[in-house]
Amino acid sequence: MSEGFTIANFRSVAHGLQEGQFAVGERKKASGLRDLDPKYKRLLDEPVTMTLGLIGPDDRIGLTPMWFDYEGDKILVNTASHRHKCEWIRKNPRLTILLVNPNNAYHWVQIKCTVEQEMREWEPGGEYVTKQLDRIWTKYTGQPGPYALRDPEIDEKRVLFVCGIDRIATFGEP
Repeated sequence: MSEGFTIANFRSVAHGLQEGQFAVGERKKASGLRDLDPKYKRLLDEPVTMTLGLIGPDDRIGLTPMWFDYEGDKILVNTASHRHKCEWIRKNPRLTILLVNPNNAYHWVQIKCTVEQEMREWEPGGEYVTKQLDRIWTKYTGQPGPYALRDPEIDEKRVLFVCGIDRIATFGEP
């Protein structure tokens, strides 16, 4: 059982100026994503492109737009095994994810998480990696599986990083 995490809700100016605007207005302990306010939880459930932040080999943050998925209280990051981000994640398994409302850039959720498990499509249990990829393909394209963007030039295999949530920050109104 997870120990939970903190949700920090920043004060916004959605309803006009306020004292302490843009500062953390409330911190609360959460036992799971079910404790996330529905106006932020919807950003996790809708096909909102996430920005994945990783530490690269030059010790700078690399940002990648990707499809977002989660299951229960775990964040799922699925990528092709030959991509550099796999090694970056293995070297530094602390990730930051940002989901921004495409209709309002001042309504967002940031999730800081740590990889707890790496699953490989070609190993025992790897069928889950494939099923998860097919699920997000459908979420983002509306097309039934299977995922149709595998690189035909190589025998593309997928890796799924299963991440526990360390902290969440939220901001704004839909």
